[in-house]
Amino acid sequence: MSREFLTDSNSAILNEKAVRSIGFKDPVGQIVKLFGKPYTVVGVCADMINNNPYDTAQNAIFVGGRYTGEMIVRINPGNNPHKTLAAMAPVFKKYNPSSPFIYHFVDEAYAAKFVAEEHIGNLAAVFAGLAIFISCLGLFGLAAFVAEQRTKEIGIRKVLGADLFNLWGLLSKEFLKLTALSILIGIPLAYYGMNKWIQGYLYHAPLSWWIFAAAGLGLIAITLSTVSYQALKAALMNPVKSLRSE
Repeated sequence: MSREFLTDSNSAILNEKAVRSIGFKDPVGQIVKLFGKPYTVVGVCADMINNNPYDTAQNAIFVGGRYTGEMIVRINPGNNPHKTLAAMAPVFKKYNPSSPFIYHFVDEAYAAKFVAEEHIGNLAAVFAGLAIFISCLGLFGLAAFVAEQRTKEIGIRKVLGADLFNLWGLLSKEFLKLTALSILIGIPLAYYGMNKWIQGYLYHAPLSWWIFAAAGLGLIAITLSTVSYQALKAALMNPVKSLRSE
């Protein structure tokens, strides 16, 4: 409310949901009452969520004058917030000595709404890391077993002229097929689960295809890096030793 516009104390701003609930087709200039006092609608603002992020937007009216339970003050980013609050406290006590000077930072209040999601995200990251580590151990052991079983085959192929890349591809392609199959199964399930989760928020970002593409490429890279050690070790083995092995 500005002192230059005295009519601000009799003006109100509605959000879009309030306009729809009341049924105004042209809300600007209409009269609404709050606690028996009439207000002239001077504008309409977009819907917003004030409390739980899972809640839907509620009807809202913004008025000036005596209905002021809280004040929002923007602090210059270049100023020290502690010194600014220390300067504000005497002014508050001068005009409202019966109430304590209680303040909150908007960014901290906003972050507190998503504490549960942050905890879930941290736990998911930890368990995902453990799952990847255990999977890599399994892949490493399986690759070692397969390489041991195909030692003679690798030796014969090497004697007949197969190069290092061909031998590496021979041992890696089977694991890549399994990885591709797991991606085809996992991505639709991941998309369904994430889509159901974000639907709980009224405002949310769309699920982009590149997120799942990056996850798939990352899985292929992890698989190749895990299998390649055993594959290259078998491919670099002396073919004489390979053919003598039982």
